[in-house]
Amino acid sequence: MHFQEWLRSLRSSAGIKSSESEDFWSLLPTLPVSSFSLSSLSLSPSSLLGLGALASLTAYWLVYRPRPMRPPCDLQAQSVAVDGDPSCRRSALLKDDSLLEFYYDDTRTFYDMFQRGLRIAGDCPCLGYRKPGQPYQWISYTEVAEKARLLGSGLLAKGCQPNPQQFVGIFAPNRPEWVISELGCYTYSMAVVPLYDTLGPEAMVHILNMGELHRMPPPELLSLPCALLISSLVSSQGSFVIRQEDVSISYLPLAHMFERMIQVVSMFCHGARVGFYQGDISLLMDDIKTLKPTFFPVVPRLLNRIYDKILGSVTSPLRRALLHYAVRRKQAELSSGVVRNNSLWDKLVFNRIQANLGGNLRFVLTASAPISPTVLSFLRATLGCLIFEGYGQTECTAGCTFSMPGDWSAGHVGAPLPCAMVKLVDIPDMNYYAKNGDGEICVQGPSVFRGYLKDAERTSEALDSDGWLHTGDVGQWLPNGTLRIIDRKKHIFKLSQGEYIAPEKIENVYMRCVPVLQVFVHGDSLQSFLIGIVVPDPEVFVDWAKDRGIVGSHEELCQNPDVKKAVLEDMRAVGKEAGLKSFEQVKDLHLHPETFSVANGLLTPTMKSRRADIRRVFQEQISSMYSKTAI
Repeated sequence: MHFQEWLRSLRSSAGIKSSESEDFWSLLPTLPVSSFSLSSLSLSPSSLLGLGALASLTAYWLVYRPRPMRPPCDLQAQSVAVDGDPSCRRSALLKDDSLLEFYYDDTRTFYDMFQRGLRIAGDCPCLGYRKPGQPYQWISYTEVAEKARLLGSGLLAKGCQPNPQQFVGIFAPNRPEWVISELGCYTYSMAVVPLYDTLGPEAMVHILNMGELHRMPPPELLSLPCALLISSLVSSQGSFVIRQEDVSISYLPLAHMFERMIQVVSMFCHGARVGFYQGDISLLMDDIKTLKPTFFPVVPRLLNRIYDKILGSVTSPLRRALLHYAVRRKQAELSSGVVRNNSLWDKLVFNRIQANLGGNLRFVLTASAPISPTVLSFLRATLGCLIFEGYGQTECTAGCTFSMPGDWSAGHVGAPLPCAMVKLVDIPDMNYYAKNGDGEICVQGPSVFRGYLKDAERTSEALDSDGWLHTGDVGQWLPNGTLRIIDRKKHIFKLSQGEYIAPEKIENVYMRCVPVLQVFVHGDSLQSFLIGIVVPDPEVFVDWAKDRGIVGSHEELCQNPDVKKAVLEDMRAVGKEAGLKSFEQVKDLHLHPETFSVANGLLTPTMKSRRADIRRVFQEQISSMYSKTAI
């Protein structure tokens, strides 16, 4: 048998495509294939066996080698200028400036999306729940639809009217009944008022007493743009398409738009499953291990904790060196577009990390706050799955930009979604000008809301006369058409010398410090410097202090002046590395042992700081720091 015929038979049995066989021949450029035969070789049997083994290994590599993901557009031009204005851009996935309103012709509302999933999945699992120490139990799509129909008809029997002017409030933690109640209302065209289960009595009374709730827009107008995420999911040519067998875990507030989009647009619309956590955030990791989700919506705060926990668990210098080397090798693959969890490094180094998150993750979506590029790149390597970053607000139906599949660079929030145009406008007071490629982020499109209920003043502040939503965030267009968040317009204030301060930007930098879990940066127009309230991370704080020769409990360390000095030095070092100016660095801080939370009124249900309340609670410490610290 001639050598070429032998290779042809090998290729046929291995299933190698013609393009891949060309790759093989490129490995053997010196062989005269056309006239070459085994009989003309004067090779020993061992040499022939070696050559055959090499050819077999090469053929195996050609078949199973990792292949880079094909991006849906040119990653160097992910957005396109609208009407020749470089400050206003739309998605490169669109053929023209007409924005996408719907992806599927049969979906216009949340109800339509669930019905589509019902047609796909039928008696397959839909909603999952569990009791402590037990496996997940599942309710099928058919059962959910029937329960929703019965609940909705029961509401009608109690006097509710089957029209969008009938509003029904849902006040409950994340659980299947929440979704069933919502669908029960939508089944009979009633509208839903979602209420955070963590709201205090005053906030609850305020919402319930808003008055004529029927004046709110009907649900179709609040939930139309299913293109918000679907357009990105489907356009990635199969790499990020939600499948029926996919599973997501629900632990973020159901009353928030981010979680509603994840569940309805991403999961229910495609017949996929949603499993609920037990309601105790301390048991979330146990729920994840049991559920084994393929889709993990997450906020940066949790990713930061996962990152810190991974690094904190590697104590020996040898293991730490191996970890960082493995991360660099995986990041090299990422830079070439390869995303996988079956490499040698995954099996040797990252297997346990991936198992702690269930071992089945296909993709992660992070949003709601900026995430450090270092953390994002590290986790993309260690988790071996697609990690996307999005940006938006409730007022634009959760999102307006999204990472492009295939672009695994960090430091930006992706390009505009096909349902939104994004432009930057001047902020002269902060020296940001759209002509320079930076300014306040504004959004326009079918995903933008129509206004706040009975609050014309706030509506006019958020929406201009042309329908552009002013987000209050400061962005910058990058050369590849992606958007970077660089500052915050809201909450800015001046120091006594006239410098503008954006505290949230500074807080996001300081939260990269190992001992810092939460931080609140405060300034005053009568003062020349900043101070901070810092909540140390209880999981690492004691060991962090011990490494510096200071021993004590978490509460004792918060009172120790040497510890405070060490934390302040660490924060200032991180701030300097991140490029903070000297007047943006805190000059003094107070260590507080109790975390800011929704329960104590210092965080909103979406985990954002209640700045006025924090300022009020710590007014004594703030006054003390300003009185003691030299100017």
